Amino acid sequence: MIAATDFIPSQYSQTLESGFFQWSAPSNIALVKYWGKKDHQIPANPSVSFTLNACKTITKLAFAKKQNDGLFSFDLLFEGKPKEDFKPKIQKFLERIEIYLPFLKDYHFTIDTENTFPHSSGIASSASGMAALAMNLMSLEKALNPEMTDTYFYQKASLLARLGSGSACRSVKGSLVVWGNQAHIKGSSDLFGVEYPYAIHAIFKNFQDTILLVDKGEKQVSSTVGHDLMHNHPFAERRFAQAHENLDQLIPVFESGNLEAFIKIVESEALTLHAMMMTSMPYFILMKPNTLSIINAIWKFRNETAIPVCFTLDAGANVHVLYPNNSKEKVLQFIKDELVGYCQNGQYLCDEIGMGAIQS
Repeated sequence: MIAATDFIPSQYSQTLESGFFQWSAPSNIALVKYWGKKDHQIPANPSVSFTLNACKTITKLAFAKKQNDGLFSFDLLFEGKPKEDFKPKIQKFLERIEIYLPFLKDYHFTIDTENTFPHSSGIASSASGMAALAMNLMSLEKALNPEMTDTYFYQKASLLARLGSGSACRSVKGSLVVWGNQAHIKGSSDLFGVEYPYAIHAIFKNFQDTILLVDKGEKQVSSTVGHDLMHNHPFAERRFAQAHENLDQLIPVFESGNLEAFIKIVESEALTLHAMMMTSMPYFILMKPNTLSIINAIWKFRNETAIPVCFTLDAGANVHVLYPNNSKEKVLQFIKDELVGYCQNGQYLCDEIGMGAIQS
């Protein structure tokens, strides 16, 4: 079994004075949700997610050798402008990963990052942002250690991304990614995300995700706080077991393309995530009235048309509308006719399944 210590390097064969790398990494949407974590960003239960394609972060990392003065040194730009309020999160990330990348204090970094989706659109950018930064840092380590294998490169990139934002480890590679130890999924790990290793029906290969932006404001309870509230949660243990069960049930569903079973599991998972929030202490609700209106409209439309469209939710009010590509025209028409009115400023984003991080 792979241990975190396997990713601590001994020495590097090359040196590098300066240069830059650029990677893009997508957001992802969990089908089986992770909610609750242990120390070092280890998930309390496994999860599986679709990697998205259009909603991504593009990050350029420039680096120049400096005197190792025992300090991290970096400038952070968002869309070309200094972004001071992001810096503490990056500082914390560098502190967490220094043991795995001992060269970090040898360089001054300029991190220039932008999103393809509107900032503060209510789409979580921590997953895509941390994944893109991790890919750049791994490119630098690979330049210092050219013998590195691709397997090691991607596993370690996912491990580093996880230490920045848990779900970021699912944004590194693959269209369908599992994170967390799961007895019946070969190679699965708490340390990093892995590409789903079994058969996937063609229906899931180009699945669509239209993201309805219900509320773009700051959440009144952050995901970090929400995860912590699972520690003394009365239903936590049963929830963690349920996640394992649902992931097991998805294995034949992914192979057969059984959309009816897929819909039941995915919608149940979304509502269970929010049920955990509503039953924690203190309790909180991240759904908005319009979130519920959209869910009811989707159920009504599905009942009346038999079109296999469903919803899922992240830890927020926005709704991800999931549907197969062969229903795209009808579902988009339904969204325009009936759901756009529930979106803040009528905003929604069309996306589909992607393949993970890309170097540019």
